[in-house]
Amino acid sequence: MSAALRLFLITTLVMIAFAANSVLGRLGLIGTEIGAGSFALVRLASGAAILVLICSMQGKRAAGSWAGGVALLAYAGFFSYAYIALSAGMGAIILFAMVQITMLGWGLLRGERLSVVQWAGFSMAVAALIWLVSPSLEAPPLWAAASMALAGIGWGAYSLLGRGSTDPTAATTGNFLRASLLALPILATALWRMPEPIPPTDGLLIAVVSGAITSGLGYVIWYQVVKQISASRAGIAQLTVPAIAAIGGVLFLSEPITLRFALSTAAILGGVGLAVLTPAPGSRKASE
Repeated sequence: MSAALRLFLITTLVMIAFAANSVLGRLGLIGTEIGAGSFALVRLASGAAILVLICSMQGKRAAGSWAGGVALLAYAGFFSYAYIALSAGMGAIILFAMVQITMLGWGLLRGERLSVVQWAGFSMAVAALIWLVSPSLEAPPLWAAASMALAGIGWGAYSLLGRGSTDPTAATTGNFLRASLLALPILATALWRMPEPIPPTDGLLIAVVSGAITSGLGYVIWYQVVKQISASRAGIAQLTVPAIAAIGGVLFLSEPITLRFALSTAAILGGVGLAVLTPAPGSRKASE
């Protein structure tokens, strides 16, 4: 097997894992009696457990940072509460749109310049996202959309923090451990104010699979892959996740795809694609 084909297959596997997080989150929260706080806590703890095991087998020590832990907790916590009311595809498109908007916005704050085409794409993506969540019969609950938007900001911040990681496994392990520790008092307070039923076995199993496999292992593999491809290709790859999640929602959760969702998704992905892939002023390639 050639190196290029192997990289393509691994990248495809990771994108399926990312999309599976949306499907598993929705499945656990609407298909079982597990609460959002419990789902988030179990997801983080199981991810930390499998990563600690991997680090110990490799003779490594957990690294990461508290900033990474906070960003990861923000993503996992808001993600879980959002999927109480969002479909898998709807949640994924809001999540990954906000991830790209966050990363582009951070670049602007640091003085990066955008071309006219990039500004047009950025504006189109933001406008389409606003249209998607604006009040209507087909719009998702505003609180759920806002929660997923905050999850996207958290994941975008986590991605930015991880760019300089020299050891993805150690960094991801440390971030999961810190996020789990931070989640205990925060989610305990949330559960005290909004009590949840005792998590059932099926709900716990789904949360463990999401945390240990599609999150913990998926994130480590992704950070290995992203070092071997350009930023533009990484952006293209992540843009496939909402589509895969929407297909998973149809196949496993019998979720419908409305015309408004399809049109807004196309506009968001197209706008983000223009903003991410078009060369910035003064650069020769989109990947630079």
